[in-house]
Amino acid sequence: MESIAAFKFCCVLLTLLVLSSACEATLSSNKFYDKTCPKALSTIKTSINSAIARERRMAASLIRLHFHDCFVRGCDASILLDETAFIQSEKFALPNLNSARGYEVIENAKSEVEKICPGVVSCADILAVAARDASVYVGGPSWGVRLGRKDSRIASRPAANRELPSFNDGVDRLIARFKTKGLNARDMVALSGSHTLGQAQCFTFRERIYNNVTIDAGFASTRRRSCPRSGGDANLAALDLVTPNSFDNNYFKNLIQKKGLLRSDQALFSGGATDNIVLEYSRDRAKFNADFATAMIKMGNLVNPSPGQIRRICSAVNK
Repeated sequence: MESIAAFKFCCVLLTLLVLSSACEATLSSNKFYDKTCPKALSTIKTSINSAIARERRMAASLIRLHFHDCFVRGCDASILLDETAFIQSEKFALPNLNSARGYEVIENAKSEVEKICPGVVSCADILAVAARDASVYVGGPSWGVRLGRKDSRIASRPAANRELPSFNDGVDRLIARFKTKGLNARDMVALSGSHTLGQAQCFTFRERIYNNVTIDAGFASTRRRSCPRSGGDANLAALDLVTPNSFDNNYFKNLIQKKGLLRSDQALFSGGATDNIVLEYSRDRAKFNADFATAMIKMGNLVNPSPGQIRRICSAVNK
C-alpha cells in the first residue's frame, strides 16, 4: 500500500512539474511575433497611444485591466470575455463591476492587429503590451514584455471575487494575496504604486474620509466635497491629488502624509512591514520605476497552463 501511495505521489508531482515547465515555456521574448506579425507591437502602440491621447485616465485603466486579468487564473484575457449562457463574465465580479474599463480599447487594438495578421496575436498579449505602452505614455517605466500567451476559453467570476485585492484590505492581507501569485511584499508595494494614476469611486473611500483617524484632516475635508455621507457612490476622486495623470512617486509621498485615498493604500504605511519600502520609493523615483517594471514582468509571467486559443475578437471565444 505504501508503494502504491508513493507511486501516486510521484505521478502527481511529475504532473505538477510538467505543468510548471509548460507554463514557463509558454512565453518567449519580445521578438515572438517578429516573423509571424512583425508590425504587431507598433500597431498596438499606435492604437493605445491614440486612446490615451483622447482620455488620459485610460492609462491607469489599462494597467489595472492587465492586473485584474493576471490575478485570476493567469494572464489569459479571461477578464475580456462577455457574459454568455456558458460563461460567467469576470466583468461582473464585484472588484470589476462598474469599475474596470478599457475593454473597447483592447478590442480596437485587436481589430487593428487582425487587419494585418489575422489569428496570430492573442488578446492576452495585447493586454500585456497595452499596459506597458500605457505606462510609457504617461511618463512611467518601460519593460520587455514576454509574449506567447494564449486566450482562455472560460472566465471565473468566483475566482475574481475571491482573489482580487480589495480596497479594504490591510497590509497583511495584501501581502498574503500577492504571495499566492508568487509576488513578494516589495512587488506588492511597487504594483500598488500604479495608484499614482487613476481615480476611485466615492463608496470605496467614504468610510476612510468620514470615520478614519489615520488620515490628514485637510485631505479628508477636500475629498468630502465630492463624496457625501450618503449618495454619490460613483463620484470619482483622483488617487493622487497632486499629479493624477502622471506616473511618478508622489503616491508614496502622499502615504507618508496620511493622504492615501483608500484603506488599502494607507495600509502600506501604517507601522507595518512595508513602511520602509514606501519610504524608499518616496525618496527614490528611479528605484520605484525599476521595481515596478520588475514586478510587472513577474506578474505578466503568470500564465494559465490550460490549453487556450487565439480569439478572433477579445470579448468572445472562437466558434
